[in-house]
Formats: sequence, C-alpha cells, structure tokens
Amino acid sequence: MKKFAIFAASGFGLGFSPFAPGTAGSLPGLLSAWAIASLSTGWQVAAAAVLTAAAVPLCDVAEQHFGKKDDGRIVADEYMTFPICLIGIPWLSRPWFLAAAFIVCRIMDIAKPPPARQAQNLTGGLGIVADDAVSGLYALAVNHLLWHFLGG
Repeated sequence: MKKFAIFAASGFGLGFSPFAPGTAGSLPGLLSAWAIASLSTGWQVAAAAVLTAAAVPLCDVAEQHFGKKDDGRIVADEYMTFPICLIGIPWLSRPWFLAAAFIVCRIMDIAKPPPARQAQNLTGGLGIVADDAVSGLYALAVNHLLWHFLGG
C-alpha cells in the first residue's frame, strides 16, 4: 500500500520528470477535470473536495518516504486539486479552454498569492495540499473571468 501511495503521489512517475516536474505531474489532473466536467456544479464541488482530501494522506506518506518537506517529486497535490479551477465552467463545449485553465492554474500555483504561500507552513500532507487548493481557488476566479469574456 505504501508503494502505491508513493507511486500515486509522484503522479504515476511524472513527478520524477527532470524538467518542470510540477507541471508534468499536473497532467493527470486534466483527466480528472474531464471526468467530472459534465456533472452539476454541486457534484463538481463534491468531487474536487474528495480529490483534495484524498491527496493529503498520499502526500503525507510520500513526504515521509522522501524525507523532505514538499519534495518536488510529490505532485498529487498538483493533479488532485486541478479540478478546483474549473468548477462551474461548462468548458466541454470549448475544449481549448482546458489548456487555458491549465496555464492559469500553473501560474497561480507558482505565484502562490496569499494565503496560499502561508498555507505551505502547515505540516505534512496538509501543508503540501493546502497551498494548491488555495491557489486553485484563485485560478477558479480567473478562469471564470476568462470564460465570461472569451469562452461563453
């Protein structure tokens, strides 16, 4: 079970990418977002919350295994929180929007606007995931604006 948790936390190996492991590790999030896109907004919120909560123990196990706080190989926080940034946006009618949302999400995760940066100070898996969840909410706001002006 521990091996599976580490494998999942590393984005099924994508977190070992020598170039931009966080971005590479975010790619499975595209599949999660696609899987829940046709659900009602309420169910999208529920699915995003479950994915985010499930990321915490995975990241915690991986952090203990790698022995380093928020090790770069740990990317479950990236891909399991990605669906947050698309909640309530009917992007399936405009598939190009998924790429735009991905870019916005990565920018917000890198920028870590407050209180995302401060959330990293929480311990274990919670600290690894919380900053991405908060950054995902910022990305959600930006993506809704983009959808309003470009997509819808």
